[in-house]
Amino acid sequence: MSTNRLFIFGYGYTARVLVERLRAQGGWTFAGTTRSPEKCDEMERAGVDPVNWENGVSDAALDGATHLLVSTPPNEAGCPALENARNAVVRRRSAVNWIGYLSTNGVYGDYGGAWVDEESELRGASTRAKRRITAEEAWRTLAANAALPLVIFRLPGIYGPGRSAIESIRAGSAKRIHKASQVFSRMHVDDIAAALNASMEKPGAGDLFNLADDEPAPPQDVVAYACDLLNVAPPPLVAIEDANLSDMAKSFYADNKRVSNQRMKDTLGVALKYPSFREGLRAILDEEGSGAN
Repeated sequence: MSTNRLFIFGYGYTARVLVERLRAQGGWTFAGTTRSPEKCDEMERAGVDPVNWENGVSDAALDGATHLLVSTPPNEAGCPALENARNAVVRRRSAVNWIGYLSTNGVYGDYGGAWVDEESELRGASTRAKRRITAEEAWRTLAANAALPLVIFRLPGIYGPGRSAIESIRAGSAKRIHKASQVFSRMHVDDIAAALNASMEKPGAGDLFNLADDEPAPPQDVVAYACDLLNVAPPPLVAIEDANLSDMAKSFYADNKRVSNQRMKDTLGVALKYPSFREGLRAILDEEGSGAN
């Protein structure tokens, strides 16, 4: 059986879940970048070959790579993966079947709660959103010039085991912040991995997808539901003006939109395991009860 190899720029939460999914299918090997010695040990235990990219990523590091996943957030200098590995990626382009770039739906900016899809104008005004827009364009330019099979995914808020309202409630850090008509889109990490996997299996199906579940929802409702599951009293509802938010948190609340996942469903055939935060949060607790990892 032929073996695919996934090379990951920035081995993080979503990448780890995707690796677990692909490993279960068989026929895959993995490598990924890190700057942390501690993360190297974690990656090796997960069967992912760690690559220290302090001095760039060489052609040799990409040997055998058939798929590339880019999950490094851009900084003031641009996308770190692009800056470190541009030449290596181009030189290996004949061997690469798929490049997935993980962006954010923050590029759409504020739509006053209206729905956005992949054709919507990019109104992102924050520094983070502008950097993402620039990084998307840089990857598109490289892909067009070098005939690279690039697919951009605009992700929502990501949650899952170890990273959800359940953990924040237990830690005592959960807040129920109210801003009139505010909603956010989110998606369980398992469904994100499934969407990425579907694109890898259909690399020519499309070059841009919004990823989100079916139900954009007010953040305070998610916290309240998690409290119900845990059988604890919810924290008090606090008006956003009184919430003492950081500048970064305020910037998230400045954008209000509902993100359509219709193209993902129609083109990639993704059937969501967790169509809303309710199914997702219940599953996290069920996994804890069963002792699943």
